[in-house]
Amino acid sequence: MIAMFGFGGWEVVLILAVVLLLFGAKKLPDLAKGLGTGIREFKKATKEVTDEIQNAANETPSPAPKTPLPPENTTAQNKPTETKVV
Repeated sequence: MIAMFGFGGWEVVLILAVVLLLFGAKKLPDLAKGLGTGIREFKKATKEVTDEIQNAANETPSPAPKTPLPPENTTAQNKPTETKVV
């Protein structure tokens, strides 16, 4: 993954040194723990979405329930609409 961004060994060391200076040695374990938890939750959510999509694709769709249609000739349909002339 580091090679994907074109970082060499010295660049990684320099970035880690800057992070150590910015956050201090006491905060780094908490930062790493939070980052690990975030990555774990993201992977879990991604897996759940993937599983849900696969389950939906594997299920056979149930036929739609038939609803009765209203009668075609009702008084509301035959009643002319009133228009006001101002």
